[in-house]
Amino acid sequence: MAPSFQARHPIMTADSPRFTARQGSTPLVLDSPHSGTDYPADFRSALPLSVLRQAEDTHVEKLYDFAADLGAAWVEAHFPRIYLDANRDTTEIDVDLFDAAWPHEVTRDEVVLQKVRLGKGLIWRCTDDGRPIYDRQLSVAEGQQRIAQCWVPYHDAVARAIDEAHARHGYSIHINCHSMPSVAASHATLHPGLAHADFVIGDRDGSTSSPALSRRICDFLKARGYDVEYNHPYKGVELVRRYGKPEQDRHSIQIEINRRIYMDEETLAISQPGFDRLKKDLRDLVDMLLATDPREK
Repeated sequence: MAPSFQARHPIMTADSPRFTARQGSTPLVLDSPHSGTDYPADFRSALPLSVLRQAEDTHVEKLYDFAADLGAAWVEAHFPRIYLDANRDTTEIDVDLFDAAWPHEVTRDEVVLQKVRLGKGLIWRCTDDGRPIYDRQLSVAEGQQRIAQCWVPYHDAVARAIDEAHARHGYSIHINCHSMPSVAASHATLHPGLAHADFVIGDRDGSTSSPALSRRICDFLKARGYDVEYNHPYKGVELVRRYGKPEQDRHSIQIEINRRIYMDEETLAISQPGFDRLKKDLRDLVDMLLATDPREK
């Protein structure tokens, strides 16, 4: 029998902060919803930490830790993605995960339901390689509590930061910060087994940002020597979909970074000189965005 979760994992208590939110003074907002490493005491997973941590966007918060000093607003989740995925909608519920009927709206979108059936909805049921995360069903109250304590305040913080940036400057640029494995896992929601580019820039086919702004990011990164894809295989999910409204000068773009550039994917250790080079290039990218007004043609 595997040792209990509580005995093996770092614990987030009821009083622990669920996220960090730093105010900005510029039009730029960055958020990292998947880099959290504080595992709540009520998680009670059946898997060891070494397996659970493969779901994290490891070290993303370190790659962008300069953002607040440059005047960008910064929002960072502390809870892990595998506990609750803040980049999913609250309707993306796997009803079979719970021991009673889920009393709230559940999506009927067939594309979204394909992801949920793989076990990767709002609250994950399976890992990226298909392993069950729990040896039990969750109670409806557990699911509701995770949404109330993690999803709602995180989204409130991102929405507030974007509103404040837009009010200050008449426009906002929101960068949703992620990392991805070098090769998509067997139960990845898109293109399992695909070898990823260095970067994937996503704006949901130009619906969450000016395509010209997204292309400018792609061109900047290509000029630094990176292999860059645009809207393939990742277009962006809930955080850009919900807050990107380019017709209102609110631009939201997802940036995915290939983990092999800056870390060992097995040990999760930072690798050099890749990490330092990447961080400098990201800082220069942020500087470029701070000097960019997407309203100017």
